Amino acid sequence: MAYEVTLITGDGTGPELADAARRCVDATGVKINWDVQEAGIDVMERIGTPLPEPLMESLERTKLALKAPITTPVGTGFRSINVHLRQVLGLYACVRPCKYYPGVRSFFSSVPVDMVIVRENTEDLYAGVEFQRGTEECGKIFDYVNELSPNRPIRSGRDETGISIKPISVSGTERIIRYAFEYARRENRKKVTYVHKANIMKFSDGLFQEVCENVAKEYPEIESEYRLIDNMCMQLAQKPEQYDVICLPNLYGDILSDLAAGIVGGLGVAPGANIGRDGAVFEATHGSAPKYKGLNKVNPTALILSGMLMLRHLGEKEAADKLENAVAKVIAEGRSVTYDMKADRDDPTAVGTREMAEAICEAMA
Repeated sequence: MAYEVTLITGDGTGPELADAARRCVDATGVKINWDVQEAGIDVMERIGTPLPEPLMESLERTKLALKAPITTPVGTGFRSINVHLRQVLGLYACVRPCKYYPGVRSFFSSVPVDMVIVRENTEDLYAGVEFQRGTEECGKIFDYVNELSPNRPIRSGRDETGISIKPISVSGTERIIRYAFEYARRENRKKVTYVHKANIMKFSDGLFQEVCENVAKEYPEIESEYRLIDNMCMQLAQKPEQYDVICLPNLYGDILSDLAAGIVGGLGVAPGANIGRDGAVFEATHGSAPKYKGLNKVNPTALILSGMLMLRHLGEKEAADKLENAVAKVIAEGRSVTYDMKADRDDPTAVGTREMAEAICEAMA
């Protein structure tokens, strides 16, 4: 049987990374029919939209994608394609394993770090419920909030204040914390830590804490605990080996997953998955690095490991293990790796994106 998978090639260095990951997944022997689709800035410049209709039709058909990085303009332009896909496809769980592979440059190389960040994907400040400074709508909300909460007014000026709204729901929280516990049970993990700032945001993060505590009672065999987000950052910087599965609301999850990736060597080795009830998109957690476009230079590990996560999602555990072991072997040997994985980034023995992918394929032969 062949699986139907949409391959989103992205922009910047995305197409190079997509090709590398595709070849490595194919080398496992799992049969996949790839439906190759473009998205991002290059497509936007040609046809006026970063998400062409053929891509969305492909996702509707396959319900499964491996996605290379796509640029999100800062401050102006279209909103994040990643966020849009998660919302449109109902991909409520962002799963980001952060595991140390021997040979990766890291200050924590002597620590057995192997944690998984489970981030709620559809609510919180990332829902994009925002109102621009100086607009009539923003002014109305400003006045309404001050009228509703005279003892807790917005102290800045009416026309100088932009406003974002932070929705946290019972159903959304229950869904993500239950996913975290089910993941822990399925993957034989021992502890779930849920993270919030309920001491300050009592009616949003406080709700998140309350729901997490209630759901945790249904999984007595799995240890559970909570941490405040600021303390959680300190904990990871001091003793990351003590954490297993970490569940967070959207914004905290985005920030903490980058911190966790930094602990194990950076975004270049950090894969990601976005899971919904009826679909999944697997992607590297780093950006598109447009300045390196076409240079055959960037590290393909994160997207290759995202392909590994896709294989696990499909139930192809043996193939997934085969691919992960090959990646680990190439990294540990330290010969056929990109410049960022060398002790000296100017090391002339560093290889390119294609060559590292080829070495990983050969390690599976």
